[in-house]
Amino acid sequence: MHLLRQPEEKIKTFSNVLINARLNVGHCKKCFHLTEGTECEICLNSKRNKSLLCVVADSRDLIALERSREYKGIYHVLGGLISPMDGIGPELLNISALVQRVVNENTLEVILALTPSVEGDTTSLYLAGLLRSFVKVTRIAYGLPVGSELEYADDVTLSRAIEGRQEVQ
Repeated sequence: MHLLRQPEEKIKTFSNVLINARLNVGHCKKCFHLTEGTECEICLNSKRNKSLLCVVADSRDLIALERSREYKGIYHVLGGLISPMDGIGPELLNISALVQRVVNENTLEVILALTPSVEGDTTSLYLAGLLRSFVKVTRIAYGLPVGSELEYADDVTLSRAIEGRQEVQ
């Protein structure tokens, strides 16, 4: 409804931007993040820690992690999660490229930043099995969001929060 109320020229400009994005945006040849070039800005950034590789399901997850401004390493975008129910096996994801990167580059640690779901857990276990003989494999902690109340948290979130506890410094 909002778009229908806009002036025709504004709609034409908007549609041209969408068409240009579809035509010009592709995937980085190294990490598979969205980019207009052959490599994304993160892979080209010489200030990033190239020995730290964070694995995410898609570019939305990468963007969310970048918003935190905490992570200074590089990424690898899988393009989804293993989901046999949906017909998505490891061969349909960017997993072989991930293994090649870990073996060929000076990767010291792979951080699995995948959704805490059946598919995310399955993918994490699969990747850990493939990679742990080459590199240290860790997984991001899961728990309670800041500002939430314990009484409203579900059992799985609470158990993961307890499991992921850290020493108070």
